[in-house]
Amino acid sequence: MKRLIGAVSAVVMAFAIAPAQAADKVVLMLNWYVYGEHAPFYYGKAKGIYAAEGIDLEIQEGRGSAATTQAVAAKTADFGYVDVPTMMRAAIKGAPVVATGVLLQTSPMSAMGFVDKNIRKPEDIKGKTVAITPADSMTQIWPLFLKKTGLKESDFKTVAGDGQTKLNAVINGQADLLLGYVMDQSMKIKDATGKDVYPIKFADYGINMVSSGIIANTDYVKANADLVRRFMSATTKAVEAAEKEPKAAAQSILDANPKGGKIDTLTQGFELTIPLYRTAETKGKRPFQVTDQNMTDTVNLLVEYGGLDAKAKENPKAFYTNDYLPKSGS
Repeated sequence: MKRLIGAVSAVVMAFAIAPAQAADKVVLMLNWYVYGEHAPFYYGKAKGIYAAEGIDLEIQEGRGSAATTQAVAAKTADFGYVDVPTMMRAAIKGAPVVATGVLLQTSPMSAMGFVDKNIRKPEDIKGKTVAITPADSMTQIWPLFLKKTGLKESDFKTVAGDGQTKLNAVINGQADLLLGYVMDQSMKIKDATGKDVYPIKFADYGINMVSSGIIANTDYVKANADLVRRFMSATTKAVEAAEKEPKAAAQSILDANPKGGKIDTLTQGFELTIPLYRTAETKGKRPFQVTDQNMTDTVNLLVEYGGLDAKAKENPKAFYTNDYLPKSGS
């Protein structure tokens, strides 16, 4: 009897100490070096939101949306967080990628300069110098902004350079404004100078197009449908949790990467990102629930102004799916 009890006890103990089913290892590659916009991913990992969905998340910094899209297409990253229009340009050329959720449904593109320059509306750009990076997404849409606001290229001067050169031009006073994202370049300028920046947002002048979202390889999605659903469920919950605690979400970036910035500008950058999550049509919906109209408008704008192949207009739905997003309240 004692031997029987001992054997049963050993079996019970073995079950008690046996590891739970291993979590699925998932690599998420960001669009760029970490900044405030990325807070939900770090917060979701820190708060155990991904772990609760059976996901062991690894977050990797990126080197541009095009490079991240290539990594996802090649399956060296499971998911990417990228500029969706950039992904579209790759997809139309045959890259096997699709957006499984569009987070930024309002464009963060803007022309920005120091607050003390008092450049607050398009008319104020006249006579000024604007720093651009040739061929980037903002410079491609810039002609549309000029058309919408009645500006001509002869109304201002332009200086060109890469991303850092563009920043330096404004910081050093060689340019009055630069084309940048409201929650990205503005915070980099503030980190470097301590001075606030005022953005003239493209979206305020009728330029309705999406920006960042989650993408995956189309074959990976088909082969791992349940995992994709769990990842999008966790990411949706992570965004919702981060929205409620912006400073704690920003702090999670620094907890994971102490050299990832400064808490004040990371928090401010994230707070500037939150309003971009929804349009008037998706105001009452959970994150990532992009509308067909928003995506169609984006495709049409990109075909006309952004260098996207015209055949993209034949089937805008080929670029995205909402099928893997959690339902309301789930």
